[in-house]
Amino acid sequence: MVSTTSLKLTEEIKQQATNAAKELGMTPHAFMVEAIKQASINAEIRRNFIQQANIAREGVIKNGKVFESDKVFEAMKARIAGKKSTLKVSNW
Repeated sequence: MVSTTSLKLTEEIKQQATNAAKELGMTPHAFMVEAIKQASINAEIRRNFIQQANIAREGVIKNGKVFESDKVFEAMKARIAGKKSTLKVSNW
């Protein structure tokens, strides 16, 4: 069963949602449901990103090993150009 939730929106936000929904061929309700769904997905992606960044940071603090950013960019450019490239670990 689907539960009901009430949102109090300003007239400006209601109008923006209505206009956007119309352009997308959706009802305002469907647009708002999709917007909430996307916001929830984005929040989860951000949470996971921050969690992985904190894990990586802890690893750097623990072992002091990093890749220098300019070397990473050089390696990426080389690989895009079809050349072989290797990265060497540096001490932080």
